[in-house]
Amino acid sequence: MSRGRFITFEGIDGAGKTSHIDALAERLRDGGREVVLTREPGGTPLAEALRGLFLQQPMDALTEALLVFAGRRDHLRTVIRPALERGAVVLCDRFTDATFAYQGGGRGFDLDVLARLEAWVQTEPGDAALLQPDLTLWFDLPAAVAAQRRAAARAADRLEQEDLSFFDRVRAGYARRAAAEPQRIVRIDADQPRDAVWAAVAQAALGRGR
Repeated sequence: MSRGRFITFEGIDGAGKTSHIDALAERLRDGGREVVLTREPGGTPLAEALRGLFLQQPMDALTEALLVFAGRRDHLRTVIRPALERGAVVLCDRFTDATFAYQGGGRGFDLDVLARLEAWVQTEPGDAALLQPDLTLWFDLPAAVAAQRRAAARAADRLEQEDLSFFDRVRAGYARRAAAEPQRIVRIDADQPRDAVWAAVAQAALGRGR
């Protein structure tokens, strides 16, 4: 059986990822694919418990990163890798790019430390390379527009309460990550009508690969 496909959705809070990840899952299932829909932080009982701490308890950037990577390790071992091995498509709302954007960009935390954690967590004995998404869709949106959307949609969690300058730095962190890996990361202009955003998502995710 061929390996499955790993697609991640990224962007600052309020960028509109959720409705499009659900739509892509439906389209793929209609085409006969097994789809595993998951998220980070979270995705397993352990990782969801860590997510609750991450979003509600005050902590520094290193603690944030360690919690996220601990949850990611469990997520990879119990959900993502097994799904890919049986040929499923894994759609994940955020993955390691978010850590580099939020903790690296937003918090200004050491990118070399994050890279070491990434290497430790995303490899297994015998792996030739760390496990990365096959495709990442980056929903790019100005921080001020995203803030307006969040305010209209829900009460803010600990990270969503940060100011616009924080989210500007997060957005810049995503941009740096995308510039470094243009073959994997596709920028989606999220500041346009929903139908236009979906068309870009469908072209990127369904117009290439398996």
